Amino acid sequence: MKKIKEEDKILIMLAFFSISIGLWGNFRQLWLQDNNFSVTHISSIISIGTFISVIGIALIGKYVTLNKLKKTLIFILIIKFINMLALYYLNGTNQIELINFNIVIDIIMEYIIITSIYPLITTIVKSNTIYSKRKLTEYLFRDLGILFGGIFIGKSISGILVNYNTCLIISNIFLAISIITMINIKINHKEEIKKKKNSMFKYIFKSKILSLYLLDMFIGTTAMSTALGLKMLTLTNYFTFSDNIATNYLLVVGLLADGIGILALKYLTPKNDYVTITIKFGIRFMGYVISIISNNIIITLIAITWSLLISTAYEDICDGVYINRVENDYQLSFANIRYIIRFLGEAIGVFFCGIMYEIGLKYMLGLSAIFIIFQIGLAYYLIHLRRMEKIQDE
Repeated sequence: MKKIKEEDKILIMLAFFSISIGLWGNFRQLWLQDNNFSVTHISSIISIGTFISVIGIALIGKYVTLNKLKKTLIFILIIKFINMLALYYLNGTNQIELINFNIVIDIIMEYIIITSIYPLITTIVKSNTIYSKRKLTEYLFRDLGILFGGIFIGKSISGILVNYNTCLIISNIFLAISIITMINIKINHKEEIKKKKNSMFKYIFKSKILSLYLLDMFIGTTAMSTALGLKMLTLTNYFTFSDNIATNYLLVVGLLADGIGILALKYLTPKNDYVTITIKFGIRFMGYVISIISNNIIITLIAITWSLLISTAYEDICDGVYINRVENDYQLSFANIRYIIRFLGEAIGVFFCGIMYEIGLKYMLGLSAIFIIFQIGLAYYLIHLRRMEKIQDE
């Protein structure tokens, strides 16, 4: 019998963890709504949890060495497991403050684990192939978790009604399997002490292009989360989808988005980067504007669907070209900073989404469209800087 490689064990652990996240994360907003939380309250909790996770990721990156990362992740996974058990028993109790606290902890633990998986893999092997496998595993099995939820939610199995709280406890079972898998992973890594020429921040700020790229990513994430930070609530309340239909919609659109991303990378990337940015973000902006002017629910759904479908396309132009500028010695640190900035943008965007949600759907899209204007402007300027740099090098 062929022995399973340690890096593959980490991917198996990630697969079970991603199923857990897909199953529970998809219904977390609706679970809170069932516990009498307002939309503004829900967005505030998610925003606070995401913001604090930024601090947690920064602390992990600064104080936890790679040879201690496995033990740290096991500890965090166990905390998440216990925390989710607490949420299961808090359901329907009206213990608002305790639920607030546990949801924030849940979000923090989730984001820290997701950002720490690839650094853990690098203690065993580091390559573009394993990085792609890590991303594919997360997306594919998260969608599988969403699929499980869409199939079973609202149905009765052996006399047990599958509701949001049932999905929570099933999610925790998959989390327990991921913990067991993580414990059985063997990491034989000795930390190599290397003195870098500059700190990560000095390295970034020394490059105008990298600094502006991170700012552009922050604005782009804020724009996306402002419009779509509360997807399940938006679909079930504004579009009156059932939770089952909303789940299946997100699943199908997510899978199509992954397919479009692969096709765009292989066949559809224009030679002109300005055209690429316009396709991805310009059409999104126009879709939001048209939906606001028309005030038509069908056009609005089309605009949102396009935004989701194009979300993973053209990452080679929007992100890859900038990430590949970073020297190898700084890649892991730069990846952590990217996650921190992305989650910070997400936290702010979800907060804005909750405020605009109470006013009206068109205000969510309108504020997002304003952010997109600045995002596109920065993206165009970055392309200009890269072209000028290329001319100077020649």
